[in-house]
Amino acid sequence: MAEGSTPAGYLGVTKSLSGRLWRERAADPETVRRHEMALGLPEPLARALASRGVEDGQGEHYLNPTLRALFPDPSSFMDMDKAAEILVDAVAKGRPMAVFADYDVDGASSAAQLVRWTRALGSSLRIYVPDRITEGYGPSPAAFRRLKDEGVELVITVDCGAAAMEAVTYAVEIGLEVVVIDHHLMRGDEVPPATALVNPNRPGCESGQGVLAAAGVTFVLLAALNREARKQGLFTAERPEPDIRQWLDLACMGAICDVTQLVGFNRALASQGLKVMSGWRNPGLKALLDVAKSQGPATAFHVGFVLGPRINAGGRIGRADLGARLLSTDDPREAADLAAELDALNASRKEVEREVLEQAVQIIERESNQADLPVLLVSADDWHPGVIGIVAGRLRERYRKPVMVIGVDRAADVGKGSGRSQPGVNLGRAVQAAYEEGLLIAGGGHAMAAGLSVKPDTIPELRAFLCERLADESEVAAAEDGLDIDALITTRGADRALYESFQRMAPFGPGNPEPVFALSDVRVERAMALKGGHVRVTLTDRTGGKLKAVAWRSEGTEIGARLLAEGGGLHIVGRLKPDDWQGRSSVELEIEDVADLRRVG
Repeated sequence: MAEGSTPAGYLGVTKSLSGRLWRERAADPETVRRHEMALGLPEPLARALASRGVEDGQGEHYLNPTLRALFPDPSSFMDMDKAAEILVDAVAKGRPMAVFADYDVDGASSAAQLVRWTRALGSSLRIYVPDRITEGYGPSPAAFRRLKDEGVELVITVDCGAAAMEAVTYAVEIGLEVVVIDHHLMRGDEVPPATALVNPNRPGCESGQGVLAAAGVTFVLLAALNREARKQGLFTAERPEPDIRQWLDLACMGAICDVTQLVGFNRALASQGLKVMSGWRNPGLKALLDVAKSQGPATAFHVGFVLGPRINAGGRIGRADLGARLLSTDDPREAADLAAELDALNASRKEVEREVLEQAVQIIERESNQADLPVLLVSADDWHPGVIGIVAGRLRERYRKPVMVIGVDRAADVGKGSGRSQPGVNLGRAVQAAYEEGLLIAGGGHAMAAGLSVKPDTIPELRAFLCERLADESEVAAAEDGLDIDALITTRGADRALYESFQRMAPFGPGNPEPVFALSDVRVERAMALKGGHVRVTLTDRTGGKLKAVAWRSEGTEIGARLLAEGGGLHIVGRLKPDDWQGRSSVELEIEDVADLRRVG
């Protein structure tokens, strides 16, 4: 709210306990007014829409995104029609095919869509997912040779392949046809010699759908496949045209778990996909929900925090193809067995992650004292490569700066690293520069995430290079590191009605951030530390309301310490979540940040 904002920061906070500036999320007043009038929205909700770039006249499609209004023309994607023709022809002729998928959720959900479409036409599609440890990321000459020797004639890569120049060139040499379905950024004009390469981020593609995950690109491919199969007369009374909407839940999985921009058509995929998922008709997703002891209509939380991590666990520390197999199966018994295996692997992954995170924090704060550097690079022997990316993300949240985590395999004399960055710091570009400088065996990525392989003896030199290379960007990013706030509320006003009114903007994610609320001059009561490093409290203010709140993974931080000390004089920022425990219909606050009035500045 405007009265809560000052030039010195929202509620006067220029440096919170996490070191951030608080800002009121900017919105054009005229657009706010038009949203209020046209859509009948209360001012805070209209303001939230305007602040997310929703222009006058776009509000209805934003609040009610539909495939009918937002589905792109498949032919607008470069090579989409060619890919559809090749795949439909292969199905019609019974050619042996395989789908080659990345080992994460996006790869698994993309592969499952193609498996299910070909199955609907009476064909079969073998799944191949490379092992993260022994094969690394993406297609390789060895993998393509193996598939060729097993009789495969056509390989469709999903969520990978757009940069696999060496592997695809080799496939051409041995007579293996390759169709690439991907979404990753490509290096310049370098395009692998695939028979067809569909990627909205390919140079020259005019689809305008660059925010899609691979699962979204695959879903558009399904529409193209139906169109081509209809053209070729493959659909009959005995084998009708499949309704691809039944697989929206899979497209939604990739969109949310790959943390894509939930705008435009991609927003419709996520929104409509959650509705389809809520029927829990996919045996694999239903089995995962059951094993996680969760229930209810599907939400972005289910996808991102219940289902997604379990599907990813196979690729991180187990068998890489488990997720794709789970999402593809129609056998409830097989689904239950796979879900149980993935759930157990996820529990193991959590323990491995916890151990690596604790060791990394100790190294940063006690051994190397590098917490003040512009980039944190932490390494140790035998850290599992399947969790270093997650740990890098946790450290980035904790220290608010770019982090690279490297696990060293002494026997192989190589370190595998994964990094996460802050907005404004292009980590992928710096890693690419390190590779060009000769400091890396391999490396690449994008602005917010990167991966690399390095000789262990070169790690100190790599740290120095990244710190020097990113010093200026990190300094600017730290100065601009802020928290954007949508509205000022009270503990009494933080109720289910307020929560549900803002839920009209769901699903949330990049491009459509979840609403952030501020509470002014609150008092903390009944603080307690929970297992896992979380802190739970009750908040009160001058209105007399009581609001339950939790600060995840905050124990051991300044925020956690101040909450556990209880008392008043705090501004608190967070996100409202439903609280349905024991039949109640209430809300609680997930605390994002805290400012102590005695230290505001």
